[in-house]
Parts: sequence; C-alpha cells; structure tokens
Amino acid sequence: MSEYWLISAPVDKSNQQIWERMNTVTEKASLSNNFKFPIPELKVGTLDSLVGLSDELGKLDTFVEGIVKKLAQYTADIMEDSKDKAQENLLANGVDLHRYVTHFQWDMAKYPIKQSLQYITEVITKQISQIDTDLKSRAMTYNNTKGNLQNLERKAVGSLLTRTLADIVNKEDFVLDSEYLTTLLAFVPKSNYGSWQKTYESLSDMVVPRSTKFMVREFNYSEEELHAEKEEMTRLSADKKQQYGPLLRWLKVNFSEAYIAWIHIKALRVFVESVLRYGLPVNFQAMLLQPNKKTMKRLRDVLNALFKHLDEVAAASTVDANMDIPGLNVSQQDYYAYVYFKIDIDLFNFK
Repeated sequence: MSEYWLISAPVDKSNQQIWERMNTVTEKASLSNNFKFPIPELKVGTLDSLVGLSDELGKLDTFVEGIVKKLAQYTADIMEDSKDKAQENLLANGVDLHRYVTHFQWDMAKYPIKQSLQYITEVITKQISQIDTDLKSRAMTYNNTKGNLQNLERKAVGSLLTRTLADIVNKEDFVLDSEYLTTLLAFVPKSNYGSWQKTYESLSDMVVPRSTKFMVREFNYSEEELHAEKEEMTRLSADKKQQYGPLLRWLKVNFSEAYIAWIHIKALRVFVESVLRYGLPVNFQAMLLQPNKKTMKRLRDVLNALFKHLDEVAAASTVDANMDIPGLNVSQQDYYAYVYFKIDIDLFNFK
C-alpha cells in the first residue's frame, strides 16, 4: 500500500514507552507496519513564528507534492510505450520511494539544522520553484519537437487525402513546366477501381463522371519540397532522440531532489505541529505507519484509544477539518488527539 500515516505523540515520565505500546497494539493485530521517524533537534524559535510557519508549510507541502507528481507523470509520458517502467527510474537518493520514507534520515548537508526553520523552508521553496521553472522550459522544448514529429508521422501514414506523397509519387508521374497541361492526382477506392478503368478515358472538363467514385487532390510536385519534408522528419527524429537521454536524466535527478524535499517538509510539519500541540521542551516521538488497507478504520480506532488522553474531545469524535482551532493548521486535515499527516507515494494517474 502506498499510503503512510505520519504521527507523533509526546513522551513524558508517565509514558516513556509510547513507541513500544503503539507498535505492540497495531502490529500484533496486523493493523499496520510501523517505523520510527527520526527528526533532529531543530531550532524552535518563537511560538508566534511557529503559528505562521505552520500555515506556510501546509501550502508548501501541497505545492511540492504537486511538483513531485508532475515530474513522475512527465517521466512516464516521455517513456511512452515503456511508461510502466517509469517507477523503476524514480528513486530518492538511489533507493525506492518506500524505503526512503520508511528509513528516513534528515539530510544535514541540504538542510542544516543550525539554521532557523524559516530559513530551511525558504531553501526548499527556492529549490522546488527552480525545478518547476526548469521543468516547464525543458518540457516545452521536448514537446514541441515531439509534436512536430508526430504531425509529420501522421501525414506519412494517414489517408491519401492528407498524408504526404513523398514516398508515393515520382517526378516521372507529372507533366511539369507545361503551359497547357497540368497533372491531377485521382484517388479511387479499391472497390471502384474496375469502374474507374472503364470510364476514366471519357472524363473531360466540366463533366461529372457517370458511375466512378474518386476524389481529386491538388498537388504541386516539387522535388525540393519533398526532399525538405523527408529531411525535416529525419532531423526531428534525431532531435527527439538527442533530447531524450539528457531530459530523462534531468528528470531522475530532480525527481529525487523534489521527493527528498517533500519528505523533509513532512518532517518539518510534524515538528512544528508537535511543538504547538504538546508544548516545550520539545519531547515527542514521530512514527510512520503503513496501514493495512482492510483495517484502516480499526487502526484509527486503536490510535484514538491509545492517545485519547492527549485530547479527549478529538478522541471522542473527528473534528471538522475546517474548524477554526487557534494556533493549529488543520485546514484540509483530519484532526485527531495526536499529530497526523498523510503521505501518499502513489504518484501516477495512469492505470
């Protein structure tokens, strides 16, 4: 299953074994596979700054998730007939997406924890915005080449009324440079070819053929144009192949960067919401659960029972996602007694 629940609960003197308890009650009943989700000691800043940052991170989460999915989908698109293998090409730090999130480690080099939370957020924002800009530019260039080539290919295999005639007619088929004669190309359905043979000799200007059926297409023979058409198709095909390799490599690298940034945003959100919910000093356990699809409701009930002491009202019933709770960013999120964020790594919208 591609859905994960990233949750956190406070650790205090009366509840030191929160991980063990949660792990025992959920895994014993095969409700979920569980993983610790280590978050380093980040700079807290002021509570006011955390409230503002909570909202900012929520918007950034949505934006970055969109870019991750866009990169994944475009990778599948350019792989065309091999799009089912796109997932194999999309890794994070060289490992598959499931392993990266279940064995998450904060990247100190990319996002130094000595810097403020706002600084780390701005670094991610600039990084992903640049990836988005570059993707639009690269995709436009590749799509233009691909589109122009497809147009020529369609002309090469379509109906005789529309397809290119470069590989069908020859110079010898035309009367050229004549003041009095011109060559018309007549297209006759195979089923009417016998009739055409019997009657075409009698055709003349302004006379409608008696029983034959055919269509006339205006076509000016030009060796230069036909040669140019063939050359253009060859050039576009070569350009597409030349662009494909570097583009796929760029997509792989930047998908990894975007995915890594996205999971770090999830970590930031858990940290910020945990401080706002559980207070200072910072002392909470973040945990990643991979629910069993068939028992998700049961898992939610078990978690509510386990953590109901944190918020009796939330444990009793799910609060409306749009309820205005001061100091908390719960817009578009279900609110529970514990901090909760969903991570869905099913990034493709094709079957």
